[in-house]
Amino acid sequence: MKYEVVPYDDLKYIFGEIMYGGHITDNWDRRTNATYLRALIRPELMLPNFSLLYNLFKNPDPSKNDYKSYKQYIEDKLPAEVPQMFGMHPNAEIGYLTIGCMDLCDTILEVQGESNKDGGGKEDSTMAFLKDLKNRCPIDISMFDLAAKTKDKKTPFVVVCLQECERINILLNAIRHSLDDLQLGLTGALNITDAMETLQISLQFNKVPSAW
Repeated sequence: MKYEVVPYDDLKYIFGEIMYGGHITDNWDRRTNATYLRALIRPELMLPNFSLLYNLFKNPDPSKNDYKSYKQYIEDKLPAEVPQMFGMHPNAEIGYLTIGCMDLCDTILEVQGESNKDGGGKEDSTMAFLKDLKNRCPIDISMFDLAAKTKDKKTPFVVVCLQECERINILLNAIRHSLDDLQLGLTGALNITDAMETLQISLQFNKVPSAW
């Protein structure tokens, strides 16, 4: 069926409120969708060489194409999704790609398991790494000595330094305590808890445990 006038308003309503928009539950998402449709579905869309997606996609000449050729052209020429298509900065996808890459690497590590060249299991390698960390873990910073040395020098920088030293001591105690617990769990002296298992997995994959 052919129409003398293309009903653009009707098309925007059908797409934005029924076919696709009917699945949108958030009002702000529906508003965003309607805004995109107002920018895309308009009479200029059918002009020869009309550029879509910020000049990333050229519209073919309607007078020289039928529905089948239009569909084939879109499948062949439509570029991959990039932020510029949606009026965003190219750096907008850096965070998304970084998270995707990290998730992919984590998944690969989780599914490949771990093998020990000496024939030991995961517990043996974890125990060796655990003991190495305990040996390299420094002692607590003496806050009494620092307080004595800075007694007459309470500048903002000194105050911040003292606060950071207190936080470092808290972190060191947490590291030593969690490593001791995991060592006892691996030797059978304690039952393995969820926190111990999470720490063990982090050590196996050479990741900083979330508790640290």
